[in-house]
Amino acid sequence: MHGLDYPPFTEIGMSEDGPDRLESGVVSNLKYDLPAGLVVFLVALPLCLGIALASRASGIEDANNVPLMAGIIAGVIGGLVVAPLSGSQLSVSGPAAGLTTLVAGGIASLGGFEQFLPAIVIAGGMQIVAGLLRGGVIANIFPVSVVEGMLAGIGIILILKQLPHALGRDEDYEGSLDFWMAGHQDDAFSQIEAAIVTASPSVVIVSVACLIVLVVWKQPFIANKSWSKILPGPLVAVLLGVGLNELFGLIAPTMQILGTEGHMVQLPVLGSPMATIKSLPSPDWSVMGNPKVWTVAATIAAVASLESLLSVEAVDKLDPFRRTSNTNRELLAQGAGNALSGLIGGLPVTAVIVRSSTNVYSGGRTRMSAVFHGILLVGLVLAVPFLLNRIPLAALAAVLLTVGYKLSRYELYKKMYKSGADQFVPFIITVLLTVFVDLLTGVMVGLVIGVVMVLITNFQSAISVVNDENAWLIRFTANVSFMNKTKLRNVLAKIPNGSEVVIDGVAASHIDHDILSIIEDFVESARFRDITVQTRRLESKDHPIRLPGA
Repeated sequence: MHGLDYPPFTEIGMSEDGPDRLESGVVSNLKYDLPAGLVVFLVALPLCLGIALASRASGIEDANNVPLMAGIIAGVIGGLVVAPLSGSQLSVSGPAAGLTTLVAGGIASLGGFEQFLPAIVIAGGMQIVAGLLRGGVIANIFPVSVVEGMLAGIGIILILKQLPHALGRDEDYEGSLDFWMAGHQDDAFSQIEAAIVTASPSVVIVSVACLIVLVVWKQPFIANKSWSKILPGPLVAVLLGVGLNELFGLIAPTMQILGTEGHMVQLPVLGSPMATIKSLPSPDWSVMGNPKVWTVAATIAAVASLESLLSVEAVDKLDPFRRTSNTNRELLAQGAGNALSGLIGGLPVTAVIVRSSTNVYSGGRTRMSAVFHGILLVGLVLAVPFLLNRIPLAALAAVLLTVGYKLSRYELYKKMYKSGADQFVPFIITVLLTVFVDLLTGVMVGLVIGVVMVLITNFQSAISVVNDENAWLIRFTANVSFMNKTKLRNVLAKIPNGSEVVIDGVAASHIDHDILSIIEDFVESARFRDITVQTRRLESKDHPIRLPGA
């Protein structure tokens, strides 16, 4: 398909002959969805906490700033509310790194997190309206090259941002997808350099051991075993990381990885589940008359909707069964999720490509994998947070490093290059801007470049010229617009006196008035140059936008 190379099925838990037959029903797919949901939960937990931490606004007191549990709430809503309603089978929703700046800015402008929550509810309502108006069609305007570029760019930034965590340097928040750190004083490269210099031996041992497990688990002697489907490599790697760290504590206490050093999952332990629920903030509806609330809500709705549609479109490319998501239904689901998340004190929700691709690569088959990840978030976070805090970030970094590699593998770049400039140029520009700027900038600029490449292609191929001595055939092979005026004028200027010219417009579905005007001028001048001109089907079709009475 378009010369693109998708991940081999063997990389996502499928047989080499192709994907296994997709079972119908929920129960028959649980053997795939439950393990995948567990892996997604393990990856999502620190991401939810990290994104909540990064969303905190400066200048706002802690009591009215983003609580860490707001990220967990958004993750739970993404699993228990958005996933069952979603238009995608494999997409996973939750708090997104791409919204942290918007959230922090909104909280600062509105005076606090409780004053910001109504904006999330309103944004959800706007998304529901957009879904009812079939706004999901926007997803179809993005070319495959741009979507692939977005995935590859996220893969690169995942690797760059997870390497410091794998080496024991955790200065940046978990889940960050920004190449530049706060203040643009440090970047991903400088952080990796610093992490190499200050590498923690015990963290490196855990990271390397987990990576070895993830690589070995994909080898045929394990991947072809039926039990490997219900015991995915990422889960084994995380369990190994926990086990190794506990072993360090027994035989070499100085090597044990400690939460006080920031190298572990750090879930707040708030007491009983009821105490945790009572601690959640509530929306302050008194700000509804403030115009800023509606501006912030519209911004969140627009960015969250676009990011969700892009993520769903990307997940469809990763889905081994090549299912097509219902993007209008996805907007409705995201709207419902945001409305509820804002009501109960959570962050904004979007479909997130990192968690979604982890779901795919862990063997998820249906929405139940995302639902199960939500069940685990609400159940284990409330019941046994102290156990979750025993997970080293290095083990999770190993999982995300493999996800990043699969999203940005070398074979993809080679295939895109061989597909031609019209595919490779928007692809590589999207990759670079996604890495060095941000996802939305990369995608939007990639889209513009893709359109330009299409225009260049049409410009070059719209007019075909064949001549044999004084016999000339000028054929319009596609839509011909004012952009083709220069080429047509140059062709007509080369025709010598006494020639016979045929101008054929049979294959053109539209011929611009500017082109017809040039041909009319040529026909008039041909009488004085002894040139015979024959035209075929040169007529301008009606434009789809009609003027009244025209």
